[in-house]
Amino acid sequence: MILCCGEALIDMLPRESAGGEPAFAPYAGGAVFNTAIALGRLGAPSGYFGGLSSDLFGRMLVAELEASGVDHHFCPRSARPTTLAFVTLTGGHAQYAFYDENTAGRMLTEAELPLQAPGIDALFFGGISLVSEPQAESYAAFCAQAGDRPVMIDPNIRPGFITDEARYRARLEAMLGRADIVKVSDEDMDWLGTAPEALLTGGAALVAVTRGAEGVDLVTRAGTRRVAARRVTVVDTVGAGDTFNAGLLAGLHKAGLLSRQALASAPLDALEAAAELGVAAAAVTVGRAGANPPWADEL
Repeated sequence: MILCCGEALIDMLPRESAGGEPAFAPYAGGAVFNTAIALGRLGAPSGYFGGLSSDLFGRMLVAELEASGVDHHFCPRSARPTTLAFVTLTGGHAQYAFYDENTAGRMLTEAELPLQAPGIDALFFGGISLVSEPQAESYAAFCAQAGDRPVMIDPNIRPGFITDEARYRARLEAMLGRADIVKVSDEDMDWLGTAPEALLTGGAALVAVTRGAEGVDLVTRAGTRRVAARRVTVVDTVGAGDTFNAGLLAGLHKAGLLSRQALASAPLDALEAAAELGVAAAAVTVGRAGANPPWADEL
């Protein structure tokens, strides 16, 4: 299975009650959780790993994973609360207030990692779970001990969430140095002070640079290929990058390319075909509200 390692949380989205009062509605979310859900819906062997709570919100997350065919048996369960992200909109821009102290996800320890567990064929890391400790250090340790399994990382950097920049930069540098696939935006590269060629030199076999409506650039040692974005009426972009990640991984798995050896020698045409699935899936997601990735029969 492709094991997605990182945050699962509840987005509390602003709504209005029947009585006209301001209210918040809970929705399952988190960048890594969204990628796992999208993978499952696309028919890939998907797994999720992160600390899950036994509270009502944790049960909501588990129900969403099971409904999308995502394996979650590696997840440690605890009575600690679920991370909540309260979202407010100002001028159409989302602002987040995180309630994350001592939560089930954040308190994940290295002792709970499924390091030698059978059935894990590839690992995916990313999102804000690489910022907050101790979980961030646990995921970094899992990445460092991935063995011969391919690793994909989407740093999805959110500068406003970073509390110890030096530690975060050092952690990301080490994880990116182990990654076989890196998905980055222009903003990510600016913050990191890097470029696709530097990531390739560091050890990556494939760097996917997302450029919004312009599409995605696939950069390898053999060259660069642009995969155009699909034309679609955008409802919102929530979960678009997470869905692309899933589509790319699903495409690579279907083509038999999800191994370190295969990725190192994969032709651009084959990588392009996998990225096309990611672009197609992301186009469906942006065409409807929230992080609601498509099922395989919707593509």
